[in-house]
Amino acid sequence: QVQLVESGGGSVQPGGSLRLSCVASGMIFTINVITWYRQSPGKEREAVAHITVGGSTNYADSVRGRFSISRDNAKNTVYLQMNSLKPEDTAVYYCNALTRVGTEAADYWGQGTQVTVSS
Repeated sequence: QVQLVESGGGSVQPGGSLRLSCVASGMIFTINVITWYRQSPGKEREAVAHITVGGSTNYADSVRGRFSISRDNAKNTVYLQMNSLKPEDTAVYYCNALTRVGTEAADYWGQGTQVTVSS
């Protein structure tokens, strides 16, 4: 199995920046995709960005050009750099790992980290 721990959330003013971290442990080499999701009250859970084992990335339209996902394989860590933050970015951000062992797939979630953008 895989364990994920998010960190880096906090409170910032509009236009500010934060960098979230997702540290993976366990059966790390079974991971195919890491995805950052966010959830705020009254809204559906939204996939923000993902990065594949091959390094390919994708972004939601709502964050494209402002957020950047990256990884440091030596540290087993995926980052989400968030710039030009807006109040609507306020949410709990979760890291999700999609894994594959043979033909069996599973996914795992971290505990989440709160991001609040307000003046």
